[in-house]
Amino acid sequence: MASLIPCPHCGQRPREEFTVKGAALVRPAADAGRNAWLDYVYLRDNPRGRYDEHWHHTSGCRRWLVVTRDTATHEIEGARDTAARTETVE
Repeated sequence: MASLIPCPHCGQRPREEFTVKGAALVRPAADAGRNAWLDYVYLRDNPRGRYDEHWHHTSGCRRWLVVTRDTATHEIEGARDTAARTETVE
């Protein structure tokens, strides 16, 4: 069975309807050094455990969500609309 993501707008939906963006990154200033740009473009955190990621419901409501997922087990704990920072759907 496919992993289900609890979209706050569409209900439980299969993971295949979503596109993962990952964590929000802070873009370096235009005059930042080479190392800052290399880090921004190529390096990503790889946390173990509970993690909030941005996901786009591309085949559904087309809204951006914050999905809380355990990176070790891939278990989805909940999801919320990016505009509603406190509401979590489980």
